[in-house]
Amino acid sequence: YTRDGCGTLISRDLYEGIRRADVNDVSGIYDLIDPLVRAGTLVPRPKSKLEKEITGYYVYTRDGLIVATGQLKRFEGGFAEIGCLVVNKDYRKGGRGDAMLGYLERLSLQCGARKVFVLSTQTMDWFIERGFREVSVESLPPSRQALYNKKRKSKIYMKEIDGERDLDAAELWWSNQVS
Repeated sequence: YTRDGCGTLISRDLYEGIRRADVNDVSGIYDLIDPLVRAGTLVPRPKSKLEKEITGYYVYTRDGLIVATGQLKRFEGGFAEIGCLVVNKDYRKGGRGDAMLGYLERLSLQCGARKVFVLSTQTMDWFIERGFREVSVESLPPSRQALYNKKRKSKIYMKEIDGERDLDAAELWWSNQVS
């Protein structure tokens, strides 16, 4: 038996999907992000910090395995930050990163945030392809400007979402690219 075999599966439980993370997911999230933390791609997040901030994390699971994660932080002035967006290397070609990004963008919109931003040192093109544009630190909400780490030299990308129709159109386009 493998998670990715072929055949028919009948289950009353969720086999694959996105949900809010809970404390039972901390180890799985940590294991997923740790290689990127060690490589310097992600900011270190010890398990104690993950536990403390777990309600802001979401996980994409497949048969109980965390294959992707992302964090959503809300800020004043209609801003939200998507961070720690990571997909397991064995599952990167299946559109799961796009699914997680779309899910977090929809949550942002539901919470009243129309300006979504990310900080990145590595995956700039991926975000640009998905409608984000590079902005300056001054474009961030004041409380996030105060926390910006200039030493990391992260680039800031922002996307303004006018409504659900914007997200629907983007998701439709990306789903056709994955197929």
